[in-house]
Amino acid sequence: MKQRIKKLLNAFQITIQPAFTRISFLSRLYFFLFDQAYGFEQQSVLKGKVGYRKGAGIQAASSSLLRRNIHRLEKGLIMRPRRSIFALDYIGETLTVFDSARKIDGFSEKELIWASAVLSEYFSVIDTSHAALKAHFDFFESLNITNKHEAIPYISQDRAQHTVSYTQLNDLAKARRSTRWYQDKPVSRTLISDAVNIATQAPSACNRQSFRFICIDEKSLISKVAKLPGGTAGFSDNIPCLMAVVGDHSAYLEVRDRHAIYIDSSLASMQFMLACETLGLATCAINWPELKQLDKRVTSLLKLPQHERIIMFIAVGYALPEGGIAYSSKKTAEQLLTYLGDVK
Repeated sequence: MKQRIKKLLNAFQITIQPAFTRISFLSRLYFFLFDQAYGFEQQSVLKGKVGYRKGAGIQAASSSLLRRNIHRLEKGLIMRPRRSIFALDYIGETLTVFDSARKIDGFSEKELIWASAVLSEYFSVIDTSHAALKAHFDFFESLNITNKHEAIPYISQDRAQHTVSYTQLNDLAKARRSTRWYQDKPVSRTLISDAVNIATQAPSACNRQSFRFICIDEKSLISKVAKLPGGTAGFSDNIPCLMAVVGDHSAYLEVRDRHAIYIDSSLASMQFMLACETLGLATCAINWPELKQLDKRVTSLLKLPQHERIIMFIAVGYALPEGGIAYSSKKTAEQLLTYLGDVK
């Protein structure tokens, strides 16, 4: 009987759905009345905004506001041609959060070194006699920054060099395949740390890096968590190490940035998986379905605040030599690439 009612309700919703697509208000009304799928996500975004304001843009040992504004200063410093006056609308805010961060025990020293270096460079090239900047410059001078670290913008030809050829990168990309069968062998935490170190080099929105990796290598917890996504059926008990990639909504104040955690986390995750391959570790990206009940369960198991969201899981381990690998034919570049322009 329950299945029959469920089937009828589903058929009814399918029938009325076109009517609710006419304007955005009706679409919101539809989800409010018939489908709460986005409810948990909306609550997470809202809690993130509240958390951002509560911490004044600072999240424990890091500050998304400081990172964003220092990156904005960097972009101003490398502008061609560089303006003699810029950042008037946010330099005061930047100095305030920088001063607050300096007073927090355990705040990232690396972040403070970068911020102080860029601020020093900014005030050394800007026209500090400008009326709107003099008070900010005087305040910065009062902080007595003595750091001379060269964590400042540099020219392209001074970038770190590499010896990786296209062929080598292509070979690495082809070698990394979703692996579901692993040896019964623990994964070194040192190797995991090394792979995350490579992941940190991935680009992110205004360098905020609003994500983190949770390494789960306790078998009992892996067993509980790995079964949740659904795509692990049949091999969830064979995973020796499970990485949870977590995005942090409290790093953003504007709703327009609500998807940044997914983009930034995905960029870092791909670099993590490629790094694992170079370290002799196989990986499998595990999709996370955005379902309210699953979100609640995983939040409880991993003890996450609701403003932090699971983006995906990654299984990591030493590949079982005789374990099967899906062929997974890939689309061609021609299928995925569109050119707009006259350049041949």
